[in-house]
Amino acid sequence: MRKKVFLTAGYNTISMGSGRKEFNPKLPRPELEDYIKEAGQGVIKQIPDASLIDEVIISNFMAARYNKQANLAAFAPYIDEKLRYKPATRVEGACGSGGLALAVAIKTILSDFADVILVIGVEVQNTVKAVYGSDILAGAGWFKDRKNGHAHYFPGKFSERAGKYFEKFGRLDTRKAMATWYKNAIENARLCPTAQEYHNTTPDLFSLAMTEPNPKVFLDNLTVYDCSKVSDGASAVLVVSEEGLKKIGKSYSDAVEIIGIGQAIDDITKAPQDLTQLLTTKEAVNKALNMAGVSKDDIATIECHDCFTIAGIMSVEAIGLANHGEGWKFVLDGHTSREGKIPFNTTGGLIGWGHPVGATGIHQAVTIWEQLTGKANQAQIKINKPYGLSVNMGGDDKTVTSIVYKKI
Repeated sequence: MRKKVFLTAGYNTISMGSGRKEFNPKLPRPELEDYIKEAGQGVIKQIPDASLIDEVIISNFMAARYNKQANLAAFAPYIDEKLRYKPATRVEGACGSGGLALAVAIKTILSDFADVILVIGVEVQNTVKAVYGSDILAGAGWFKDRKNGHAHYFPGKFSERAGKYFEKFGRLDTRKAMATWYKNAIENARLCPTAQEYHNTTPDLFSLAMTEPNPKVFLDNLTVYDCSKVSDGASAVLVVSEEGLKKIGKSYSDAVEIIGIGQAIDDITKAPQDLTQLLTTKEAVNKALNMAGVSKDDIATIECHDCFTIAGIMSVEAIGLANHGEGWKFVLDGHTSREGKIPFNTTGGLIGWGHPVGATGIHQAVTIWEQLTGKANQAQIKINKPYGLSVNMGGDDKTVTSIVYKKI
């Protein structure tokens, strides 16, 4: 980094959808602009005044189809009148939109074009039934393959990945690890009031997640418990320079430093080289760690893109915490639990907290900020190392951003 870049003043709305007691698909619910305003104002209330914000970046995947609304950057003044005429940009990279928005903000700070940037991620997906939403989400992949894909497009893609992983490395132990991942996710979500699974009271989560897949009802190798849910919500945070930190009156103890960022993309028109590996994720993480000058063993906590439980296991391997084909063992040994060697997704991740697509990468960053600054309340873990890592993936491992954060 040519200069210091910090993250501060994070805010998450509730991740709304099935599982929340307030959610009723037949009743009116918050809309896109409501989530944008709540998240933006949630950050602004933590600083002296909105006029201190130099720029706004909004990340979103597919509001033009889910909500029939485009041009999201122009919602910035709706958050606060003092944001009128400020530069604003909308960023899209499928499920990796939030990570891309953070990358844009970081590079803008480094280019000296701004000192204080408000980054907001938002998605409202419960406007259509899940099977129709799957068709919208298929736009995160190579849509010309859509006619050959499963009705539930991305669940189908990751069911294929799980099936191939089962063939190479064993089905039963891998499914036990997937069930453990689900159990950890829900238990973590129960500690976070904004999580979609916060109200989940299922007594035996592991047994539930070991339910056998039924291809006649859903998929060959995954059940609904292996999948992140349809979610509405928003997350927001400030990306600031050292000068910006002073302008908004924040101390170093209120912030984390961003010390490494890695971005990687793969050809969206081509199938993965190896269904059992997340090779683009691996590349992005290596870039981020190399820039930061730290190793995987220095990381205290990780937010990974567990859109499906099998993606969580493969992420463990892509980050380098386990050899290829041994991620299941790392999970079964308890290393990714909140009491484990390196706690993952401490507020539930995509499985437990929810997956409002455009907000996910921002939510990951907010969670790391909360953990490293001791602001995670009930979800707080013991931080015995100064670094955190986030990995935000778009599509089937096609657009990935990884960030390393340092406790100051």
